[in-house]
Amino acid sequence: MKLTKLLPFLLAVIISLGALAQKNFTKEADAAFEGEAYFSSIELYKRAYAKEPSRAKKAEILFKIAECYRHIVDMKQAETWYSKAIKAQFNDPVAQLHLADAIKAQERYDEALAEYQKYKELNSSDPRGDNGVKSCNLSQKWKDNPTRFEVHNEVLLNSKFYDFSPCFTDKKYKTLIFTSTREGSTGESSDTRTGENYSDLYFTQRDQKGKWSVPIVIDGGVNTEHNEGSSAMNRKYNMLYFTRCIDDKEQHYACKIWTSQKMGNTFGEPVALNLGSDTVTVGHPSVSGDDKYLFFAADLAGGQGSKDIWFVTWDKKAKAWGDPVNPGPNINTRGDDLFPYVHTDGSLYFSSDGHVGMGGLDLFKAEKKGEGQWGKAQNLMSPINSSANDFGIVFEKEKRGYLTSNRAGGKGGDDIYSFFIPSLVFALQGNITNVVTGEPIEAASIKLIGSDGSSYESTSDATGFYEFTTIGSKKDRYIKENTSYQIFVTKEQHLNAKGEETTVGVEVSTTFVHDFALQKFVAETPEEVVEIEFPEVQYDLAKWELRAASKDSLNYLYQTLIDNPTLVIELSAHTDSRSSNKYNMNLSQKRAQSCVDYLIGKGIDSERLLPKGYGEERLLILDREIGKLPTKEEQEAAHQKNRRTVFSVIKDDYVPKEQ
Repeated sequence: MKLTKLLPFLLAVIISLGALAQKNFTKEADAAFEGEAYFSSIELYKRAYAKEPSRAKKAEILFKIAECYRHIVDMKQAETWYSKAIKAQFNDPVAQLHLADAIKAQERYDEALAEYQKYKELNSSDPRGDNGVKSCNLSQKWKDNPTRFEVHNEVLLNSKFYDFSPCFTDKKYKTLIFTSTREGSTGESSDTRTGENYSDLYFTQRDQKGKWSVPIVIDGGVNTEHNEGSSAMNRKYNMLYFTRCIDDKEQHYACKIWTSQKMGNTFGEPVALNLGSDTVTVGHPSVSGDDKYLFFAADLAGGQGSKDIWFVTWDKKAKAWGDPVNPGPNINTRGDDLFPYVHTDGSLYFSSDGHVGMGGLDLFKAEKKGEGQWGKAQNLMSPINSSANDFGIVFEKEKRGYLTSNRAGGKGGDDIYSFFIPSLVFALQGNITNVVTGEPIEAASIKLIGSDGSSYESTSDATGFYEFTTIGSKKDRYIKENTSYQIFVTKEQHLNAKGEETTVGVEVSTTFVHDFALQKFVAETPEEVVEIEFPEVQYDLAKWELRAASKDSLNYLYQTLIDNPTLVIELSAHTDSRSSNKYNMNLSQKRAQSCVDYLIGKGIDSERLLPKGYGEERLLILDREIGKLPTKEEQEAAHQKNRRTVFSVIKDDYVPKEQ
């Protein structure tokens, strides 16, 4: 009886205790989430979900779990929990956006495209929907048509943990500092934000063979029980700038930039830079080549989005950094814009998930346009970028350096990758033949002169083939990038020939094919005369004065004489058989002389030119053969073939006079 009366009160107490436990789990999870302890938040939210009776609140918890996975970059799990939140009718469209992002980060561009389209229907005013659609369309195109860069995992630098953001510490690029959460890092507990070890800065050296040494924790007071991250060196390589994030479980997760004096291979006691209030997250330093600017990422007020890239200018008089300046929408977006790197040419490289990209953080380049101004950011495309997070770029030389990525196929979480543009492979080849017979010409000399001052020679083989490929040890090549070449071909008793090829502007490896057909100017027997034709020289009827078009034709002959400076030629004019023999002989002589006079006027020595008019003595087609042709048009064409101006080589021993 008494127990029956007490039962309702006992049930009320149990229900109240369950509700209180649920509220505590949710409250604890929210507090951890707000403190960016995402890894710890996941289990707390899952416990809260199991006890939460409200469908609306359950949907919200599912979304929070998805957000935690997104922040620790587990996109497969993030996709799963965003899908659950949407199915549970979570009413914020951003879940749909982040679902699309998670799918895109797994390189499933067609599926992601459909999800972005859904988001556009839910929130048409948000440009992130359009950006997502563009990203999916462009990402597949970039993946199918990668740039010339090659990207390779630096196995000796990486571990099964997180290794990222390399930084050179000497001007010869022989020493490198990077961040790692590998075993042996300072601190005994795990990072509540990621569930990993706390990160430290590690040091490695490269030997003469290019092999990196086993990374070791750097000496000095730089590393602590908290997270030490992305770093940079000044111009003299004697000051280290690095990120330190203090995981204070009682306060906001806060990051600042610190500096430490480099002394040999050790570093002095760090000093924090004051670039914002204690509630502002600041990190990812990069110093310009002249030490004038310090770039960093921060969530300062007045930015374009969540975290922006900012810069400060060094004030020489005050010996302090000035106020932060935001470079504007060409760089920063509504999303996260992080990991700036200033190239020696002034270009700004950085990572962003707000610009159109392949997934996660993509690497971008913005060219400098003036003091404190940069042009529109350009995506570095595949293979520098992937569907995963790509960030922390640093250059060793103009087209060689290192970056960080958590792309598929890595050794750990984030891995360090090297990148470079391989040299283009060029070659030149061709065949040397007789212009009349088409037969190959053996032992022709081919000379190659480059705009870079290089000069090489080769000869054609028995088949007339020649080539310029590799030099000596086959590590070097005759044909270089961004170089123009002149090709000169010579062979005894043949007119010289020349041509041009260029690699300037050529972006793919190419074998250039350049054939030459040489004109032989010596007859096989003494009785024969080798007449060499050139573009038709035209005259008015019964005239010998040159037309303007005829001068263009003679310019061909002029160039032939320039290219063959030892030749002495007979310039022969021929007529057809119409009119008298004497008239034709006189007309042809005057025409031959007018051609010679033109060439002398252009600078050709008269000793190299013999004008000769043959009238109708050397008809190519005889009158009786012309009379047999069926039409007047064909007959006139035959007469035209007889009316010609040609040249033949008399001697090949002219010695050019000194100018």
